[in-house]
Amino acid sequence: MKDTLEDIENFVIDVVINNRRGIRASLLRVVFRGLSGIYSAAVRTRLYLYRHRYIHDHHLGVPVISVGNLTTGGTGKTPVVEMLSKALHERGRRVCILSRGYKSKRQKKLPFTKKLAARLGFIPKPAEPPPRIVSDGEKVLLDSHNAGDEPFMLAKNCTGIPVVVDKNRVKAGAFAIQHFGADVLVLDDGLQYLKLKHRHDIVLIDKTAVFGVNGHMLPRGTLREPPRSLRRASYIFITKSDGDSEDVVKQIRRYNRAAEIIECRHRAMHFENIHTGERIPIDGLRDKFVGALSGIAVPESFENGLRRLGAKVEVIARFADHHRFRGPELKNFIERCVRRDVHCMVTTEKDFVRFPKLPVADIPFYFMRVEIEIIRGRDIFDKMVRLIAEPRRVPAGVLPADFMEAS
Repeated sequence: MKDTLEDIENFVIDVVINNRRGIRASLLRVVFRGLSGIYSAAVRTRLYLYRHRYIHDHHLGVPVISVGNLTTGGTGKTPVVEMLSKALHERGRRVCILSRGYKSKRQKKLPFTKKLAARLGFIPKPAEPPPRIVSDGEKVLLDSHNAGDEPFMLAKNCTGIPVVVDKNRVKAGAFAIQHFGADVLVLDDGLQYLKLKHRHDIVLIDKTAVFGVNGHMLPRGTLREPPRSLRRASYIFITKSDGDSEDVVKQIRRYNRAAEIIECRHRAMHFENIHTGERIPIDGLRDKFVGALSGIAVPESFENGLRRLGAKVEVIARFADHHRFRGPELKNFIERCVRRDVHCMVTTEKDFVRFPKLPVADIPFYFMRVEIEIIRGRDIFDKMVRLIAEPRRVPAGVLPADFMEAS
């Protein structure tokens, strides 16, 4: 069943990005275009209701910094969340990262009949389960299956910073304030989460696909919101930049003339052996034949990155984004690499956290550690961190009485 769903997902992605030809794909694109109109209308209606206060957001009394994007996946949110959270932590703020835990193990839900009975008052309303604590700042408490791969990565790499997962991030934020004394909340993938009041919206734009793969809204394209939603951004990060982003800046300025713009790129730091923890320098794969395995939104970026580092990519295995790997799949990949006599195998850190336990293979298996490097606008980033970190007087008040009820 899982394989069938992933096959469908991959087929749909190929249709959207025009990698599929034929009558069936063409008809699907027509259907998707119609659905995009419906989705777009729903998004605009939702934004209107929040903007005009027909639906109210919740203010928890501490700064909430959202890191998000207009499109689905692939812009590099997780490294930016990590960099920002560490910078605020180093300046003495008690930071907590909030995530929805995308594709993590689902919590058990009440049967519909019990929910209905509670709403009608026939039985007491059941208590909501508490948020899941991925890290308390000292120890990582959940694995990637229960936390989600991105929260688990953040928990591993952000020592001293709690990571909390819940679809209801108003509840998660209040929990973080009460249990960890958080005075800054960093909202991972938060642009579309309007129920929690944001002080700043950091929006990431992929230089290689500024407004998605074709400029259309879901499901015909990859836009989750129309480009004019950029006006909500306080800061805009152009990711995957080479330092020459004049055309991208012009496109951004059509929708937001005031936001500060920072250009950055993913920088490979080292390769780490998944069994021994041994690290080799980033030029350690130069002229080596490697096998590349990934389950990310844009696998080409990973594979091309290896080539730029001088590696010769001999074997490629691609899976759906957030794919949870199984032993036989990895065994098959390893056997392919052994037959092709490659020097080593490489995956992304994000994929590695979704691996089952593997026996040591005949050839080494590494993951690539990647961080965000700011190549233009470092002064803007430092100023932003200072602005957030400076103590700010908050009017006396209490948390909204219904924050635990929000969903």
